[in-house]
Amino acid sequence: MKVATSIAQDGLSSPARLDWKVIEPRTGVFSVGMGEVWRYKELLYFFIWRDIKVRYKQTALGALWVMLQPLCAMLIFTVVFGYFSKIPSDGLPYSIFAFTGLLPWTYFAQAVIRGSGSLVAGSDLIRKVYFPRLIVPLGAVVSPLVDFFISFVVMAALMGWFGIMPTASIAALPLFVLLSTVTALAITLWLSALNVKYRDVGHIVPFAVQLLMFASPVVYPASIVPEAWRFIYGMNPMVAVIEGFRWALLGKGSLDPAMLTMSTMVVAVLLCSGVWYFKRAERTFADII
Repeated sequence: MKVATSIAQDGLSSPARLDWKVIEPRTGVFSVGMGEVWRYKELLYFFIWRDIKVRYKQTALGALWVMLQPLCAMLIFTVVFGYFSKIPSDGLPYSIFAFTGLLPWTYFAQAVIRGSGSLVAGSDLIRKVYFPRLIVPLGAVVSPLVDFFISFVVMAALMGWFGIMPTASIAALPLFVLLSTVTALAITLWLSALNVKYRDVGHIVPFAVQLLMFASPVVYPASIVPEAWRFIYGMNPMVAVIEGFRWALLGKGSLDPAMLTMSTMVVAVLLCSGVWYFKRAERTFADII
């Protein structure tokens, strides 16, 4: 891509000189271009702020919607899975057990669903203006963290209601928040790039996210999974995130080293391969979007 800038010479009668700045695709296998992303950090802030404003624009309840969604899901899960099905909850009240699983899961689901369609939603901007394309899915993954922290206030209130005091393990909570963010970003890089070429992805993602919830320990503890299957079960990266949240917040249960290791390895592979595919595909985004 060539960008021309006109610079006047001596006097008005002198012809203008054109300086060309050539923008070329990166050639490295894992050339992420984080330095360039940092230079465009104001644009990233704009994308995040725009998403937040659009989400709450002309809403009567505003941020209360963020609290109502996991609360309503918690009530339904408590009645269906806790009261009727008698699913174990690691010795915890089932309502707070379910809410602790819904907290990271709701963030992950929102980030992946919004992020997978972020490039297509910003197609007009992508066709007309140059900027690091990585900013678009990155902004879509970061903005739901605002909802996450608002919902965390409800989590703190529930812990106080049930008399559950945080333990020293809460110091590890930021690590699991980071793991959930990286997990959402890794999957979003794949899905957003694929959605540019195959619009079927936009229809599949919401359905796939719903199925993945029941393959994650949201409504049941990972301890009920047979020992022989736990390593394979850990291939779902959200297993370590959700179990880690419960351990860090409630001080109950213990992290299975095999599942934690497997989940972390899967996230690392998804992130590296997602960066590679995204940087490879972004060369044609403006042409086919």
